[in-house]
Amino acid sequence: MSVDATRTSESSRSGLDVLRRAQCDCDPFLRDAIGSLNEPLATMGGYHFGWWDADKGGAPATSGKSLRAALVFGAARACGYRGDATPAAAAVELIHNFTLLHDDVMDGDSTRRGRATVWRVWGVNNAILLGDALHALAIRILTESLGQTAALSAIARLEQTCLDLCVGQHEDCAFERCMSVTVPDYLRMAAGKTAVLMGCACALGALSAGADATTVCALDRFGYELGLAFQIVDDLIGLWGNPAATGKPVGNDLARRKATLPIVVALSSTGEAAVELAKLYKSDHAMTQQEIVRAADLVEAAGGREAAQRYANERMHAAMTALPDSMKSSELVALAQLVIDRDK
Repeated sequence: MSVDATRTSESSRSGLDVLRRAQCDCDPFLRDAIGSLNEPLATMGGYHFGWWDADKGGAPATSGKSLRAALVFGAARACGYRGDATPAAAAVELIHNFTLLHDDVMDGDSTRRGRATVWRVWGVNNAILLGDALHALAIRILTESLGQTAALSAIARLEQTCLDLCVGQHEDCAFERCMSVTVPDYLRMAAGKTAVLMGCACALGALSAGADATTVCALDRFGYELGLAFQIVDDLIGLWGNPAATGKPVGNDLARRKATLPIVVALSSTGEAAVELAKLYKSDHAMTQQEIVRAADLVEAAGGREAAQRYANERMHAAMTALPDSMKSSELVALAQLVIDRDK
């Protein structure tokens, strides 16, 4: 979903190329890591990553985009690194997928990437255990693959990120049906839920390259701001995206009365649209599909869509400002372009 008409499809294709390269580089490492798990965790893990069906047969499903892995590789190469950043990239992808598994359980989401979520196939307990296993694998990979000093720095940063992710997810759940969430509240939640891991991905890429502390911090900030833009665009897609592309029905956030940025802005505005939207949000009944469509229209009429697009562009600008000048022609820029232009 483009939030800036000046963006070009050519840049997006460039970003897609970077994603494909990251996935090709990271997938074999991830397959080996998942394959080291005992059953049924190995089968469940491969299913979650989209490599096979529940019985390890059939055509692969759509897998994730490996954006965080691409940020690790991109940051490492932007620092001039020509070694192998795959362990750090795989660790970040494992942490990301650990959070997805747990989020699906907490949110009660039945589908991801167009098919049943792990908890729907193997049950809640197994989905939680698989998430825990992916977390442990990420730490083991960093321990075994990096030198002692680099491993300690990387693990400390990754574990602090996990703590921040827990806070962000807690706030995301707590904000459901809450009518008093402010934009600063939302940005704090989005930082913990999404931005910190993208910042961590860039920082781990820089650490893998042996970059100095100033560069590591600058790349962390770039990823953090990009992560905020990513989450805001995700909010927009959740209300007005293409279900065929996302694998999820549009309107889930509205149905669950979530506090995404367009909704927060709309509810805090004045006017008839905001009043009608608030009435829908305060109701106890499950929204009908017609009411969900109406609510999305009300969010737009109350200015939520336009404001969220503006916030996304502001975060994108902040990300580019944080990026050192020497890196502004790197693949990190192509990835940032893709984040702001994506529609799925």
